[in-house]
This record gives sequence, C-alpha cells and structure tokens, in this order.
Amino acid sequence: MRLTASHIGHRYGALVVLDDVSFSVAAGEIVAIVGPSGCGKSTLLRILGGLEQPHAGEAQLAGAAPPGSLNPITFVFQDFALLPWRTVAGNVALVLEDQALSAAQRRTLVDDALARTGLREFAAAFPKQLSGGMKQRVGLARALAVNPAVLLMDEPLSALDAQTRELLMDDLVRLSADSGFAGVYVTHNLAEAVRLGHRIVVLSRRPGRVRAVLDIARPIATRRAGDPDLEAKTRELWDLLKADAAAADRELVDG
Repeated sequence: MRLTASHIGHRYGALVVLDDVSFSVAAGEIVAIVGPSGCGKSTLLRILGGLEQPHAGEAQLAGAAPPGSLNPITFVFQDFALLPWRTVAGNVALVLEDQALSAAQRRTLVDDALARTGLREFAAAFPKQLSGGMKQRVGLARALAVNPAVLLMDEPLSALDAQTRELLMDDLVRLSADSGFAGVYVTHNLAEAVRLGHRIVVLSRRPGRVRAVLDIARPIATRRAGDPDLEAKTRELWDLLKADAAAADRELVDG
C-alpha cells in the first residue's frame, strides 16, 4: 500500500500548525520526518493515522493491504504504552482481541511477532522486569502482530540510551526489509533520520511546511554509525534546520 499526504493543513483555533504538507511513502520504504520543536510533526502523524482530521487536504491509502493484514495502519509510540499487569505475550495479544480469530490463531500471531523481535524467551515476563529497549521491542512486536501495511512511529527511540538506540535501529532495518511495511518515522534525532530514512522530509518551524526532501540512495541495511557519508547528510540536515530550530527555541522560551 502507498500512503499519501496531499496538501495537509491543520490548526488549533487561530494557531496554524501545518500548511500545505505533501509527500508519499510506498511499501518497503521509510520516510523520516524532521523539523524544529512545535512544527507539527506529531500532529501530522496523527492525521496520517486517522486520529485527527485535517482542516485542509487529506491522507490517503491506495492499493491492496498485504495478505493477512488485520489493521492497515498502526502506531509505535515513545512511551511504550504497556499494561504492567500483562506479560509480554499478553501485551502483544492485546491488539488481536477484537479480531475474529481463534485462540490458536492468536497464539500463532503472537509467537511470530515475538520471534521477529527477539522476544520469544521473554513471553512470560512482565514489563517491570524489562529494560527500556526490551519494552520498546514489545511495542514493535505488538504493532507487527496485526501485519500492518503502514507503520507510524513517533519518536520511538528517544527515551533510550545511545547503545540501545543503535540496536533497535538495526532491528527496525531488518523488520522493514522482512515485513515490507510503509514506514513514517518522526524524530528529533537527525542521525536516526539518516540511518533509517529512504527519504527525509524537512519541515519548517510552525506552521510546518515542507522545506526540503532529501533522498538517501544507499540501502538502509548498509548504513552504519560513524559513516562519513551519513555524517555529511546529518550536517546537511542541520544546516537546513539550524535557523528555524533557534527561532523555535526562542518562541518556546518567550512563551
């Protein structure tokens, strides 16, 4: 499936947060969204996922969902959103409980999602027993259990330490290749954007407009931390964002 944002605009009262934002993401690719604080990145993601309706434009899904897809669009959030009284397997199974599936089918889907995220041996553990990285893997497993066509990720690694982020970025690269979902990845971390994005959409400060779109031709599976080409792309992104980021920061302080 292809997800397309067409001339999306949005406001909260008199405050315009997004203006004429357009881009698309196809199956098998990840589009990273970066921009200054307050430019509407998370709002845009909610609009793409149908949680909010834009005041202008629209988000569209085109094409057939992959075989066995139980939910065309699903989210992975920053805060894990795990139920502490449920085991790892129970948290993953939560998204399947309103589906017309037998108990055996649910167990198979949960086991497959745990296997793909390296969590099978932790199926009976509770969230309090897990590290931050493992909790986020549970969030990924829960999203993958419904075999989504589109995976929307809102700062999923920002609460984790640098080493854990690197490991989970490797996981996301592998899962993207294996699952073939269309991914939209919102982040403040420019190094994450150039590591994971096939394309990077750069938003201006509020109201968020598409300031630039950077293509990274290298396959994401070949990208590594410290790579000179990726570091050059990170600097290019920062050059695009620096003035807007400083202005946005002053607005937040003044506010």
